[in-house]
Amino acid sequence: APAFALLSLAVKLDSRGPVMFRQERMGYQGLVFRIFKFRTMHVGAERLRAEMAHLNDMEGAGPLFKMKDDPRVTRCGRVLRRMSLDELPQLLNVIAGSMSLVGPRPFVTHEAVQIEGWGARRLELTPGITGLWQVRGRNDVPFEEMVRLDYLYVANWSPWWDVRILLETVPKVLSGKGA
Repeated sequence: APAFALLSLAVKLDSRGPVMFRQERMGYQGLVFRIFKFRTMHVGAERLRAEMAHLNDMEGAGPLFKMKDDPRVTRCGRVLRRMSLDELPQLLNVIAGSMSLVGPRPFVTHEAVQIEGWGARRLELTPGITGLWQVRGRNDVPFEEMVRLDYLYVANWSPWWDVRILLETVPKVLSGKGA
């Protein structure tokens, strides 16, 4: 609770708008749920995405939209993202049962519907806050590799693998590499 309070204050003092960002994601068995994150972008940033499509760092590699130096990200948001602190509110999703600590990352619905065939097996498990592709490179992993790693995770799931991924997540987050 103290971390949530401090981070909420930082977000609120840095830019106008709500502290939390909610977005529809596709989860277990294709069910749509609202993911919670600390807001890291200026209000209205989602509306600008189409205008910025030509700046996508992941262009030609699936439906994801990522920019290393996205001008829509706030100062506080850059720090939150680098340290993955923007993801903390997803613990509320874990408590609600729409997410788990470890699993395939839930994609935004319009991105998730574009994943077909064996890649759609990612919907056989509850999505997680962290997962295999987060510990294998985070945002530095190309889209096709993300889908492949999620498939490998689903096809080979075990509780021990979850423990290993959780342990590997800590140094990855602390390093900030790939964030």
